[in-house]
Amino acid sequence: MDQIKSQISSIDPLAQEPEAEINGEEALARMLTGPRVFSDTVPAGVSSLQDRRNRKVRIAGALLLGAAAVTAGVLVAANFGPISSTPAPAVTVTTPEPTPTPSVSATSSASASATPSGAPTPVTPTQSAPVIVPPVAPTPTPTVPPAAALQKFTFPDGHISFNYPSGWTVQTEQGPYLSEETKAASQGATLLDSAGAEVARINSGFYGDGTGGLVDRTVLDRAVVPGVTDTAGNQVEFGFSLNQIMNIDYDAANGGMPTAKGPSDSPPFYVMDVRLSSELQPGQTTSGTNQIRMPNGFMNAYVVFDFDKQPTFATPEAAKAWMGSTQYAQLKAMLLSVSYK
Repeated sequence: MDQIKSQISSIDPLAQEPEAEINGEEALARMLTGPRVFSDTVPAGVSSLQDRRNRKVRIAGALLLGAAAVTAGVLVAANFGPISSTPAPAVTVTTPEPTPTPSVSATSSASASATPSGAPTPVTPTQSAPVIVPPVAPTPTPTVPPAAALQKFTFPDGHISFNYPSGWTVQTEQGPYLSEETKAASQGATLLDSAGAEVARINSGFYGDGTGGLVDRTVLDRAVVPGVTDTAGNQVEFGFSLNQIMNIDYDAANGGMPTAKGPSDSPPFYVMDVRLSSELQPGQTTSGTNQIRMPNGFMNAYVVFDFDKQPTFATPEAAKAWMGSTQYAQLKAMLLSVSYK
C-alpha cells in the first residue's frame, strides 16, 4: 500500500516542490551581451514541452486507473453482498410441461422476389390439409344363427354329435343293420325345421352299401369339416354341387369299362352333404358316395331335397341365389358342426 501511495504522490502536481523563479532581466542581459551562440539545449530549471506533455499523460492515466478501481469495487460489493457462512436455503425449480402445439408447415414461393434485401420476405404459414380417408364398404357376411340359438344332439353311443337351430327338432329311428350285434349301434336322426318339414338326415353305425354312375359335376361350395376324418385319416368336406348324369357306354375298346358318351336327357340333380374330399371332384367323374367309414361303422349326413320337384332349382343361378339365404346358412352350419369322438 505504501508503494502505491508513493507512486501516486510522485505524479501529483500539487505535491511537487515549486521551481525557482527565473530572473528575466538577467536572462535578457545575457542574451544581449553574451556571445551569439545558438543551441537547442533547454536551460537548467526549464521544463521542455515534451516533458510537460508526458507529465499530463501520466496524470490522466493515474486518474483513470483510480476511477476504474473505485467502479470495480462498487460492482463487486453490489453483486456478492456481505460474506456469510450460513448457506442459502435450497430452492426447488419446477419445469412446466410443454404445451403441444399443432404442426404447421410453411409454404414459400420458389420464384425470385423483388423485395429489397433489407426487408425479409414474409412467409405465411399454412396448416397441413387433412387427409380424407374414403369410407370402406362393409364386407357382407353370411347369415349364421347365433351360438345361443343352437342346440346340440349326440347319438346314444356318444360318438357323433352336431348342432342345429333352436326351433328345429330331431327324430331318431333304428338304422339299417345286418345282425343283432350291430343293431344297437345303427341309429338314424331326421331333422325337421320349425315348419315341421324334413330338411336333413344323419346316420351313424350302419353298414356300407350303394351304387354310383358317371356324372359331370360342378362344385358350387365346399369347406373342410374339422371334426371328422375317416379310419384312414382322410379329410372330410362339406359340399354343395350340381350333377348332370352322363350316358354310359360299356366300350369293348376300353376294356368293357363304363365310358361317358355325352349328357343324358335326365335333369340335373343337386347334392348337399359331407363326404371324403376324393369323392367331391369336379368335372366328369363317378357320382361317388357320401358314406364314411368310422370306428363304430359307417356314417353319412346330407340335406334332403324334394325329388318330386326335380330339378330342385330351375337354373344354376337360382341355386346360387339360394346360397345367400338363411336356410342355406343354417344347413351348412349344421353339417360343418358334425364331429366324432
